[in-house]
Amino acid sequence: MTASQKHIVGLVIYPGMTALDIIGPQQVFSALPHVQIHRLWKTLDPIKTDDGMVILPDTTFDNCPPLDVICIGGGLEQKAVVDDSEVLEFLRRQGVTAKFVTSVCGGSEFLAKAGLLQGYRAATHWMMREQLAGLGVEVGTERVVIDRNRMTGGGVTAGIDFGLVIAEKLCGEEAAKIAQLLIEYNPAPPFDVGSPEKAEPDLVNKAIVLVMETLGLEVKQTA
Repeated sequence: MTASQKHIVGLVIYPGMTALDIIGPQQVFSALPHVQIHRLWKTLDPIKTDDGMVILPDTTFDNCPPLDVICIGGGLEQKAVVDDSEVLEFLRRQGVTAKFVTSVCGGSEFLAKAGLLQGYRAATHWMMREQLAGLGVEVGTERVVIDRNRMTGGGVTAGIDFGLVIAEKLCGEEAAKIAQLLIEYNPAPPFDVGSPEKAEPDLVNKAIVLVMETLGLEVKQTA
């Protein structure tokens, strides 16, 4: 690829998605040279995310060119979309020719249901690991899992790490480092509880209950 050619990245957005799943990697990609980003959905109508943010798609599935990178994120309301035949068929079609087939957070469930993770390891949000394994996927607990041309990020904020990994693959280490510097990605969280492996069991249980209540699901009482 010459310096004047573009890497074409497609970010699938949908109603009820988690905004940061896609905004994180998009911020990284936008700091790279020669990258063209398409924000994709069935229509160009505004998309409301699970936290109330509104995002505008700029390319429809029908108008989307062949992609070098296809990526989809997760969301609290992804259950309403994850079996959508149009979405899954679009992922399958682009997945045949894409250089990298990728996801962040619960987006790996879409890839699995599209048949794109059979025989691959993948990451997902920690609350969805069991569900993804039930779809026949070998689930990794790393922040970013790379298995050949399948690259998947863990939950939400892992999308930034994931984006930097993709950035290096597309544009080289120096360009990825410059992107990291430009977005000042220098994490220093005030609490070291960002995964269930680090958090106390009681805190993990409270987080699970919070999500289930948000989704209107029955919370099973434990002794």
